[in-house]
Parts: sequence; C-alpha cells; structure tokens
Amino acid sequence: MEQALSSLLVLVIDVNPVWWGQRTEIEDNQLQLCECVDTALVFANSHLMLSHMNKLAVIATHTDRSHFLYPSRKKDISSEGGGDAMATTSAKHDGKYEVFSQVDEVVRREIKYLISQNLEGEVAPDCIIAGALCMALCYINSLEKECPMGEKLSSRILVLKGAEDNPSQYMNFMNAVFTAQKQNVVIDACVLENDSGLLQQACDITGGIYLKVPQEAGLLQYLQWLFLTDPSTRGKLTLPPRAQVDYRAACFCHRTLIDVGYVCSVCLSGELYFPFKSLKSICYINALNVCCSKSTSYVAKWLYAVIWVCFFLGL
Repeated sequence: MEQALSSLLVLVIDVNPVWWGQRTEIEDNQLQLCECVDTALVFANSHLMLSHMNKLAVIATHTDRSHFLYPSRKKDISSEGGGDAMATTSAKHDGKYEVFSQVDEVVRREIKYLISQNLEGEVAPDCIIAGALCMALCYINSLEKECPMGEKLSSRILVLKGAEDNPSQYMNFMNAVFTAQKQNVVIDACVLENDSGLLQQACDITGGIYLKVPQEAGLLQYLQWLFLTDPSTRGKLTLPPRAQVDYRAACFCHRTLIDVGYVCSVCLSGELYFPFKSLKSICYINALNVCCSKSTSYVAKWLYAVIWVCFFLGL
C-alpha cells in the first residue's frame, strides 16, 4: 500500500524591531515588517492550499527569544466557545476558507503580543536564529512521532531573515544544522538585505536553497517560485545556481569568524590568536604545563630530526 505524503513547512520569521526600525528611518519605500508578514501569510496559505494534508508552523525570532506564532499555545476562542463561536467566526469570514482565517488571526495576534512584551530594556540588533531552529526541529520530531500509520511526513524549514549574523551563535547554530541533516530536514533561507554566511552553510549542508532577494517588491514572487515546491520535486525545476558558500569557522574564545586559526590538540576547538595560552577556554587544559612536561631529550631528538629533514629537502 502506497503511503500518503504530507508536507510540513516551518516558517521562521525575523521580527527584530531594531533592524526593521532602521529601515524605516533610512528609506520610506523599503519593505516594512507588516508587509513582510502579509507576504509570509500569503505564502503560508499557498502551501496549505496545495494539499489538505499539508501542515504549517510559524515561529518568530526576536532579539532574546523565539516564539511560536502558529499553532499558538493559547487555545482559540472558537475552540473554547462551542457552536456559537464557530457560527460567529464563519459568519464573519463568509466565503473564506476557515483555516486561512485562523492562520492570519493567530499569527498577527501573537506577533503583537511578542513585540509588546519586549518594549522595555536594551534590544540587540540581531536575532536568536539558533533557538528558532531548535524549536522547529523539536516540533518536527514530535509530529513525526505522532504521524499515523500509512502517512509519511516530509519536513522543511524556511528562514525569512533580515538582520545581520551573530557569530556568538555559531556553535548552537551548527549543532542545529547537523541535527537537521541527520533528521533529513531541509533548511531554506530567504535573506532580505545582508548576506548570511551561517544560513549559506545551513542550506548547503542540508540541501536547501539560499536566496538573497534582488528586489524586495517581488518577495512574494520569489517565495512562490523557489520555496513553494517540496524538495522532492525541485529536481524537475530550473533553479538558480548555488552561490559560493562562506565556510569560515568562528573562534571559540572571541566568537568572531576567522580565516586562519589554531586548533587545540585535545578538544579540537578553534582559537584565533594565542595557540599556547596558559588555560584553554573550552577544555580547560593547561597548555603550558603539557608542553613543558616533555623531557628535554625528547624535544631535542625531534628538533634534530626536523633539522635533518629540512637539510635533505633543501629547505
């Protein structure tokens, strides 16, 4: 018996108020947060419209947290109110598919709640993208376990991002990416303004599509063209060539991207400047004592051998 295929799309939206607010101050004709959310909802409804078995989840990533927008953890008023509430909702949205109305209302309500809870205090210009990926993978894993017999679930994650990368999230981010690769979860990325080296690596490792939008006015067209189809059917489409991936690693101490660094022989952590620091920040091995504990004769023999090798090679 052939298994029924259902597709799960987890949409991660960057709602960082700092980055979106700076765009408003620079130019008035740039894409705003409300327009981006409207475009994402149209794309999400298009995914649900492809098949009645398709599933959807929406996660918002903020400066210090990630929040589930849909499905909401709060119970819907229609589900609590019984038949009268259902009749009121259907009368209010007469002629519109109920699932579309529910997705639009819940996502807009949760975004307002998330932004209103973070109005006080300092706000960072980046977003917690690693936390959003971890939440998406946990949700995908729970749905796969609850998947009924005779049904196969194909899962993917689409990240809609605008803010710059935060190198301090490199370790958590890469752990989430390798977990997605092990679970056969494809990660796609649609970047609005700044290229993201982390998302380039994630898309390349998991077999997803990375796109930096050339014209923000056509965001919906790019989403429908590239990211609406399931990964199993993308081989039949003519897709743009893959961009060159920035595979620079991040220093474990300074949390900055580096081109050349030192690697600890004990824990294999990458260091930026000091290869023989007195105390390693990751494995807490006293590197100086390890080096000095070797006997003088042992070190002298190795130096003597290196000198002879260089002499014979003409170095």
